Amino acid sequence: MDNRAAITQARNHTPRLVLTEHAHKVVHGTGAIGRFNTWVAVKVTSTVGSMWCAYAFALLALISLPAAIQSRNPIVIVGWIAQTFLQLVLLPIIIVGQNVQAAASDARAESDHETLLAIHTLTTDVHRINEQQTTILNLLAEKSNIVAPGNSSPNTATPGAD
Repeated sequence: MDNRAAITQARNHTPRLVLTEHAHKVVHGTGAIGRFNTWVAVKVTSTVGSMWCAYAFALLALISLPAAIQSRNPIVIVGWIAQTFLQLVLLPIIIVGQNVQAAASDARAESDHETLLAIHTLTTDVHRINEQQTTILNLLAEKSNIVAPGNSSPNTATPGAD
């Protein structure tokens, strides 16, 4: 792609904002089944991925703790800790953490997008001003009979020869 085509493409480009919610269409599709699957997945994740669910799972896991301790079997106690408590309670806490990270990522994306739009606008203005200045310089060069920028041969008259 030559320089003019790259400039034209850059001039026509507008930065776009991509958030976590935009990924739903990519994962499940835009059809009715895809929208339903996305809805179910988001509802289940938002329910299980809450601190209230973590508290409920912790209480549920604690119900079987006395039986595990009374068994005095280290394998049963370790199994309760690893399989019952950690897996049951950590799952919603991990999902909550991921939700917090996704929200922070979306906030950064929105901030970066605003910054990119501002930079894009300013750069477009600077480029437009640069083109206007080049046009003015070319006109001045023609009027004063000197070599214009980007022109390889001098005009017929020599500058300062009048």
